[in-house]
Order: sequence, then C-alpha cells, then structure tokens
Amino acid sequence: MIDLKNIGKTQVDFLRDAYNHDKIAHSYLFIDPMQEKGLATAYWLACLFNCTGTNKPDGTCNECQRILSGNHPDVFLVKLEGKQTLSIDQVRPLKEELSKSPVEGTRRFFFIENADKLTLAANNALLNLLEEPVAPVVTILIANNANQILPTVRSRTQIVNFYDEKEDSRYSKLLEFGLNSDEIADLGDTSNLEQECKYLYQELLENSDMAIVRVHKLAGLANKPGSQKFVFYQLKQFALDKIDKYINLEKNAQLLQLLMDCDKMRASNVNFHNCLDYLVLKFE
Repeated sequence: MIDLKNIGKTQVDFLRDAYNHDKIAHSYLFIDPMQEKGLATAYWLACLFNCTGTNKPDGTCNECQRILSGNHPDVFLVKLEGKQTLSIDQVRPLKEELSKSPVEGTRRFFFIENADKLTLAANNALLNLLEEPVAPVVTILIANNANQILPTVRSRTQIVNFYDEKEDSRYSKLLEFGLNSDEIADLGDTSNLEQECKYLYQELLENSDMAIVRVHKLAGLANKPGSQKFVFYQLKQFALDKIDKYINLEKNAQLLQLLMDCDKMRASNVNFHNCLDYLVLKFE
C-alpha cells in the first residue's frame, strides 16, 4: 500500500493550490531521483479528489484506502512488472479505459512509474493520450530524469521537480561512485544500512572484534548489487570526512587504501562478504 507520509511537501502545496483554483493540469511529469515521493504524491492527488473525510485527503477514509491499496476503478498504475521496459501493450489498453467517464469520482488517474523506460512505440501511444484526452483524466509520468523522456512527450506535460539540493548531491555522488539509476532507485530507505556502516567504521578504528560480526550482518542486509556498492560508498565517505577534518589521518588513509583494494576485488568478481572480511582482517 502507498504511504502518504512519503509525499513531497512543497509539491503537495503546489498541487493543492492548483486544485483549490480548479487549475489541475491534465498531464504532469514528476521528476524524482528515487521516484518514491513522486509516486506517493500522485496517489495523494487522486485521494484529494476522492476523499470523503473532513481534512482532505485524510488517507483513512474508505475511498482513500481503496486508492492507496490499488483497488479504485478510477486510478490506474503502469509499472515495469519485473521487465526492463514499458511496452506498448501496457499503454494501449489504457486508451480505451481512459476514454470512459469516471466511475465514481470527477477524474480518472493514470500513473506511469519509471516512465523513462517507455519504448518508442509506447511513447507514441502515450502521446496520443496526452494530446487528445477524451474524458476528465489526469496523467502523471514519474521518472528520475527529465532528459530520458522524449521531448514530444515532455512538452505536453507540466513538469514538477522533486529534487532538493541535498538529495540531488547524494544522487550525483552515487552515480559517480558507480551505481546506476535503477540501483539507486532500488536502494529505498538506507537509514539501517547507513547505521550498520557507521558501526563497522567505528569498530574498525577501535580494532574491535565486533567488526567481523558486523560484516556478517551487513552481508545479510546488503543482498543486492546496489546496496553492496552503497556499503563501500558509505565507508569511503566516513573516511574522507575524517581526513578532511584531520582526524585519525593514518588509520583513515589506510582504510581508504583497503577500500580501493576491495574495489579491485569486486571488479574481479570476488563476492561482497569476502571483500568485507578482507577489509577487517587487513586493517590494523
């Protein structure tokens, strides 16, 4: 179920103002590096139109719950479904569906997650929907990069950015480190991983026997390529931050060297757990 706690606050204020002045556009492009806030905000808008509560949208009324759980006849979501692209077969049926009048509310909502993965044929089919909406419909494309959306499609949408300076910087750094956009999007909430990395970093500097136990826990948590890369990224950030502050220079320099060794090992297909074991055993 979609969690409305993940909405973009600034973007929601913008959309609520448009709603209050009857100026909701028929198509939007939400640009969100992680896509979570964009998707949650799209569902928030659908709830706003349909909520039966007093403080709209409350997220708890029957209408909101049906929307958030994917069981409302006027709200549709297209997503990858485990595939690499979004095909025309996923878009074509919506042309007929969205030409119908709303079943229960005043609008129908059509959300496309990972819209940057639309094939050319799917983009062309979508273009027709955006140019000639027959029924009252709001189409929202959600992507992590506006430049990956065809200009002809992009020009027919109102763009809403979810970037903030902190998140944008982090996203750029992760791309530079070697994660691709799909791996970054797949990371989700990294707070637990970050905490475990911090513990490992502290245990390494203290030469604690707990470091080897921490490695085993991290190996269980980071079970995808993106999250494994993130662990090494986080450890490097801790070391670089301390070096910039002239704290434990020798130990942090050694840690960085060992992390570079781990990069080479990973490039040679040494598994994640073994790389972390090497890091702990070689660190002095």
